[in-house]
Amino acid sequence: MKPQQGNNRDSTPRSYKEALKGLQIELVKLQRHLIKNNLQILILFEGRDTAGKDGVIKRITQHLSPRDTRVVALGKPSERDKQLWYFQRYAAHLPSKREMVLLNRSWYNRAGVELVMGYCSKAEYESFMRSVLPFEHLLVESGTQILKYYLDISKEEQRDRLKDRRSNPLKMWKTSPVDRAAQRKWNEYSEARDLMLDRTHNEVTPWYIVKANNKKAARLNVIRHIMSSVECPDKDDHKATPESEIVFTYSKEALKSGAIEP
Repeated sequence: MKPQQGNNRDSTPRSYKEALKGLQIELVKLQRHLIKNNLQILILFEGRDTAGKDGVIKRITQHLSPRDTRVVALGKPSERDKQLWYFQRYAAHLPSKREMVLLNRSWYNRAGVELVMGYCSKAEYESFMRSVLPFEHLLVESGTQILKYYLDISKEEQRDRLKDRRSNPLKMWKTSPVDRAAQRKWNEYSEARDLMLDRTHNEVTPWYIVKANNKKAARLNVIRHIMSSVECPDKDDHKATPESEIVFTYSKEALKSGAIEP
């Protein structure tokens, strides 16, 4: 039986706004601690089209210092990019000391969109899968804390969001050929996701699954999870406790039980 995406804490608009404000204050405390102690944090967001990555990132960064926070959303690689070592164009955007960087889609694009849409070869995909964990582990050894989130939505929820995206003039800029193939290639994306999670989940840089059908609950609980994952003596431990049915560590059992959408 699938776990319910409860939002009992924050079920009304007012309680959501109050909870978000309180958590954003906690994030400001976290940033002050990060700057004071020369820390480096890299947060990766993956998920299907319309999973809510933009919305989560916007709420995280809304009141943080733009000098010490960067959002990176790389576009289609250029011909020159294609000649580089795959991780090279991402390496240019890694955080320096005192910085937090959020990747709206990351190097894991190769294990998802590129694989499903045929934008990379099988050999390139396998090379990536062999290289990604050693790359991440080197970053961790050099002092970068990495958090990896996969935002998980149902096929029905994606269908409704895609429909809204196509009809809403304020969201039309988000539509693309990849976007239009999302429902048709749902099963292919599921298979690619399952392989990616299974082969790249590890103790050093684990995957965290975010149940994201409820956008507001997902936003609040990602922030709570970030706060719970970063040592900060000034944080409010009660506010930094995510709901376990909304954010949880990946496991094969979660796939088998239906906790992760098929």
